[in-house]
Amino acid sequence: MCFHISTTRNSRALEKRYQVKLSDESIRTIVDKPHYHLNGFAHPNVLLIPQQKPEVLAPGVWGIVPENKQPDDIKPYYKEAVKFGGGLNAQSEKVFNHFLYRNSIRTKRCVIPVNGFFEPHDHQKKKYPFFIKDKSDQGLSLAGIYTLIGTYVTFSILTKKASPLFEKIHNVKKRQPVILTDVQVHNWLSDEQDESVIASVLATPYPDKSLDYYPVSKDLFSTKVDSDVPDILDKVKYEALEEIF
Repeated sequence: MCFHISTTRNSRALEKRYQVKLSDESIRTIVDKPHYHLNGFAHPNVLLIPQQKPEVLAPGVWGIVPENKQPDDIKPYYKEAVKFGGGLNAQSEKVFNHFLYRNSIRTKRCVIPVNGFFEPHDHQKKKYPFFIKDKSDQGLSLAGIYTLIGTYVTFSILTKKASPLFEKIHNVKKRQPVILTDVQVHNWLSDEQDESVIASVLATPYPDKSLDYYPVSKDLFSTKVDSDVPDILDKVKYEALEEIF
């Protein structure tokens, strides 16, 4: 699963990396505020690159909503959807058949640029949050799908069975987000891909050796602490984990 992400790169850095342009210049100041920790269950706005306009960088609301809904239905839907994950993640194994995903996977795929994301590790009935990022600090490209609800883009991050690294970190659910290489980003956004190519991208493992990971503060899990601060990305030493990691 992937319910927590970090997005600290500004829009100009993302424009340069992905060769895109921000969809609306008037929002640049707003979207350039760094977010060290975004909790998906708050349904934040996150910048993404949509398949229908792969030349732009546009904000989307995290939490996919069925296409038959209206803008006024979004908030009530999220209240109802919280019991099955709030639409934050979509299992890649189900995307071609699930009623909510099957149209989007063919025509509304997206890329969500992040500088990293968080996953929980369970040890002796306690949870320890880990931060996962690119070793070279270039950021990561997560695969997603989206719907259009009036003028709103709502999206979900795709997940799949964990790699050996993520089996070790996310050791209960044993899932991970689908991470795309730079070549896969182009293929993912292309209209010319058939189902077999899309399935191949979803199944291709991202190299674990390219990722860095380490434990961070348990403030990440607290509803009483503002964890959207730079310190949340600092490495924290837990004696209980020393023999494991």
